[in-house]
Amino acid sequence: MILLLYVFIAGWLVPLKPGIIQVTPERAEAGQIVELEVTGYNSNYTKDQGEVRAWLRLAGDTVIQAREVQVMDDRHLTCSFYIPSAFPVRQEAYPLSLILDHTSDGTSVLPNALFITPAKVQDENEAALWFSDKVTSVHEQSGIRFPFRNILSETIRNTYFHVPLWFAMIILFGVSAWYSLQYYRGGQIDLDRKTVALVKVGLLFGVLGLVTGMLWAKNTWNAYWSWDVKQNMSAIALLIYAAMMVMRASLEDDMQKARLTAGYNMFAFALLIPLLFIIPRMTDSLHPGSGGNPAFGGEDLDNTMRMVFYPAVIGFILLGLWISQLVYRTEKLK
Repeated sequence: MILLLYVFIAGWLVPLKPGIIQVTPERAEAGQIVELEVTGYNSNYTKDQGEVRAWLRLAGDTVIQAREVQVMDDRHLTCSFYIPSAFPVRQEAYPLSLILDHTSDGTSVLPNALFITPAKVQDENEAALWFSDKVTSVHEQSGIRFPFRNILSETIRNTYFHVPLWFAMIILFGVSAWYSLQYYRGGQIDLDRKTVALVKVGLLFGVLGLVTGMLWAKNTWNAYWSWDVKQNMSAIALLIYAAMMVMRASLEDDMQKARLTAGYNMFAFALLIPLLFIIPRMTDSLHPGSGGNPAFGGEDLDNTMRMVFYPAVIGFILLGLWISQLVYRTEKLK
C-alpha cells in the first residue's frame, strides 16, 4: 500500500518537462526563408527572454541554426530559418526536427516538425550551410520531471498503471499455473482453491489493464479499439482464461473441476507467452516493443520514470497476491 500510495502521488503530481506541441507551417520548399510558429507545453519562453536558440536538424549533427527567434509569450515563439536549396544527401523529401534550447526550460525536440521538398534550382554551394552551425552548449532543466512526448503528452502517466497491471496479471497467472502443476503431482484440493483464486484476480487485473489501455488508445490513436495485434492478442488471452471459469461453472464434481482446471490452466499459461510477447513482435504494431518499435528506452522510460514505474510493478504484484490470498481464504472458509 505504501508503494502504491507513492506511485499515485508521484505519478500524478510530478510535472512533465517542457516540450513542443505544434509547429506551423508543416511543409516548405528548399531555398526559401521559412517563418515557423511554435507552440510549447509547460514552457516559460518569456523567462530569460533572448536566451532561446533554435535549430532544424536533418540527421545527427547536420543542422541549420535559426536566423532569428522572437518570443511572443510563455508558450509561443517564432523562428526564422533560411532552408538551403541543396542538401548533403539526395532524397525526395527531407523531414527536419526542431530543436529549442532555453536557459530555464532546457532542450525541447519535436521530431519531423517540418517537411522540406527539394528546390527546383539547387545551388550546391549551399550544402555547406548545413554544417556551419552545431548544437552546442545546450541547457538542462533542474529538478525531477517526467519526459514530454508529443504524441502522449500527459497520458504518459498511464505507464504507471496500464503496464504494471499487465505485469501483475502475468505473475498471477504464472503462479496459478505452478499450483496447477503441484495439484497434478499431489492431488490436494486446497491447491485447486489457490489456483482459482489467482486466476480470478488475474482476470480482474487483466480487464483493468485492457480498460486503461483502451482509454490510452483513445487519447493517442483516436480510437478505443484499433484492432492492433497486441490488443487482439490480449483480448484472446483473457477470453481463454474466462472460458476456463465458464467450464468450471458447468461442472458439479469438485475433483473433476480440479483435474480439468489444472490441465486447462497450464495450457492457457503456455499460450499466454506467445500471444503477448512473440506474435506482436513478429508483426507491425502501434504498441512499443513490437514490429521494430522500441520500448522502455530513451525518452519512453527515462531514469525519472523508472523511479515510479518499478515501484508500481512491485506494488501491483503484491496487491494482486494479497487479494488472491483473501479470495482463497474466503473460499476455504466456505
